[in-house]
Amino acid sequence: MFKREVAAHFRERPGEPPEFQDLEEHLNETASRAERFAERFKSGLWGDLLGKWHDLGKASPSWQDYLYSQANTNSGASSDQGYEGEKGMHSTAGAVLAQSKACDPERDCRSRLLAYAIAGHHAGLPDWEREENCGYSLRQRLWNDAGELRTQDLDGLGTLSGIQHFLTLPLPETPPPLLRDRQEEHYHLWLRMLFSCLVDADFLDTEAFMEPEKGALRGGYSTLEELKKRLDTFMEQKQTLAPNTPLNNRRRKILESCRHKAQESPGFFTLTVPTGGGKTLASMAFALDHALSHNKRRVIVAIPYTSIIEQTAKVFKFGTDNAEEIRNIKENGGGLFGEDNVLEHHSNLDPEAETTRSRLAAENWDAPIIVTTNVQLFESLFSARPSRCRKLHNIADSVIILDEPQMLPPEYLKPILSALRGLVAHFGVTVLFCTATQPALSGTIGSGQARFTGLPKCREIVDDPHALSEDLCRVTWQLPADFKARKSWADLANELQCHEKVLCIVNTRKDCRDLHDLMPKGTIHLSALMCGEERSEVISDIKKKLLLKEPIRVISTQLVEAGVDIDFPVVYRALGGIDSLAQAAGRSNREGLLDSGLVVLFIPPRQAPSGLLRKGEDAAKELLDGTENVSFTPDLYRRYFQAFYRRVNTFDRPDFYGRLVKEAPDWHFQFRTFDRNFRLIDDSAQKGIIVRYCGSSRDSNQLIEELRRLGPSRQRLRALQRFTVNVPEYTFQTIWNAGYLEEIHGYIVQAGSGLYRPGLGLLPDRKDWLQEFLYC
Repeated sequence: MFKREVAAHFRERPGEPPEFQDLEEHLNETASRAERFAERFKSGLWGDLLGKWHDLGKASPSWQDYLYSQANTNSGASSDQGYEGEKGMHSTAGAVLAQSKACDPERDCRSRLLAYAIAGHHAGLPDWEREENCGYSLRQRLWNDAGELRTQDLDGLGTLSGIQHFLTLPLPETPPPLLRDRQEEHYHLWLRMLFSCLVDADFLDTEAFMEPEKGALRGGYSTLEELKKRLDTFMEQKQTLAPNTPLNNRRRKILESCRHKAQESPGFFTLTVPTGGGKTLASMAFALDHALSHNKRRVIVAIPYTSIIEQTAKVFKFGTDNAEEIRNIKENGGGLFGEDNVLEHHSNLDPEAETTRSRLAAENWDAPIIVTTNVQLFESLFSARPSRCRKLHNIADSVIILDEPQMLPPEYLKPILSALRGLVAHFGVTVLFCTATQPALSGTIGSGQARFTGLPKCREIVDDPHALSEDLCRVTWQLPADFKARKSWADLANELQCHEKVLCIVNTRKDCRDLHDLMPKGTIHLSALMCGEERSEVISDIKKKLLLKEPIRVISTQLVEAGVDIDFPVVYRALGGIDSLAQAAGRSNREGLLDSGLVVLFIPPRQAPSGLLRKGEDAAKELLDGTENVSFTPDLYRRYFQAFYRRVNTFDRPDFYGRLVKEAPDWHFQFRTFDRNFRLIDDSAQKGIIVRYCGSSRDSNQLIEELRRLGPSRQRLRALQRFTVNVPEYTFQTIWNAGYLEEIHGYIVQAGSGLYRPGLGLLPDRKDWLQEFLYC
């Protein structure tokens, strides 16, 4: 037996007796960290109290008996960190204690908000009222069916030495500014931020005891001052080597504007620069200068597509996304910010680029530069799960660059814009919207019952975005003479063959396949029916052919439009939203080496699918039909988005108002239900299939056999993510029923050959249901 002390955790080392972490020490250390984190948004007292109360349930005799019995049995378990089993939920005691401090149980919100965070610090923030499949509600955790507070969870806590003084601590007297000013729309956000402080503090203190060698790997990044010096030196060298062309002169002026406007007070900014204007590095220059001028702590870059993230992260790490140049930089050292200072956080990350240090940084975003997805950022801001919420307090006092904000899903705009307003107003955040096609996000958005108030007016960084768009226009548009006359695929294929180098962008995978079938051999097909590994290889091959000035024809879906750095003399684009048309134009004469590129708009044989794509197409037709010479300027984009948003049926698909705002004055929130419904990408409607593809550097066949033989691992699954194709549920069922798939350790994998074809992607050889399949 061991000498009994009131312990929080135990750890084992080979050949040594278990070591125990004193509970009082754990509570105090967690409180100290949580207070420090929360003080950034003037809530330090609340963070301190959460830390001191969060694990009080571990002081119960039954819990201590459980903990020591685990250590006695030498079971190999090194901690009870997440245990919520037969000995009760240890997280309930602190929540009940907080609620017992309330002078008025119905109106004293101070106790209830603490109870949410404490009760959820392992299982996740609870709903106030239980909804289907969302676990116990906070009401159920705190009160029994008779409406009596579950004070039995406090029984015995005062009998053990070391923690009695925690039981008598009072609630904070002074509310934070957000509560004092009754900013009820953002109560949920403040509580989630406070929850983040507790969760990260708890994890870090537990890690310091359990795995001190891991904790030693955290931190040690370059300061923002050092990163700014590196960027300044890099940009000076880049500008010195750049030829004195009108385009490069414009890029210099854009950079100067970013540095000048960075001195202005924090808030909302826009950087409206056409494709090729150097937005990526200019926006980072603004962010670093602004951060240093206003005591911000990090820069977060959120991007809609993983393909753009990979490219952007490489530029920030190495100063280039060219593979050969990156190899030289790695061999000789150098680069822009370096790999250690840039955290790349997304689901498609190459496992070879991931290190122990980067995995730790991904847990709580403590790196100075974060490059992530819109999905990761916004789903975390509305998450109930501790693992996702853990990073949130490190968003406070940051500069957020939202790249291509026009890609934010309209059906989620109301909660997204509310969160951004809350971050700017209460958490020291500055937001920069960076795109050529700025969406109309300020003022009133939408019409009818869907109408809501968006952002306050944003400050534009460039002095005259209209003149800039005209100066940087490097293409001539050719519009249809008749917007009602649809062009057949056969006629379009004949027209495309008149060009040696041409890119044609269509709206759907089926359109891409149908048109590609009519093109001559050697025409490149590019769509999301191809796995990420093959898409990357195809895009790399396209760039090489263009660089060598070889003939090349490409038929692609919209995946090439945002951030893919390719440059064709001629681009054809099917009618779609005007923002998409402008992005397509950015793939023509990108570097301004021609007098003018050519962009041909055509009306495809089929309308875009019903839904948002169709609404975008209709809004574009409303503005373009009958126009001979169109000028793609910020004013056109503003009018387009206003017309598009008028057609949107809802901007609040997950019911933000009903679940997080309506009953906020009473601190009644449906955290888990909202989390479950806030999905920017509807995974429930899609199924991922791991395909068999032998790439130039990696072969999924080998990875699949390793999965079969050795089972799943983090690195193996990350590698297989590059070989995954997502399809709708009904398409998946068709493929499954045809025998093309098998299940390996819970993952759906292509069985044998005949399903995936290099150059075309996921394309079964069954002719009898091929056409139906292609509609995916």
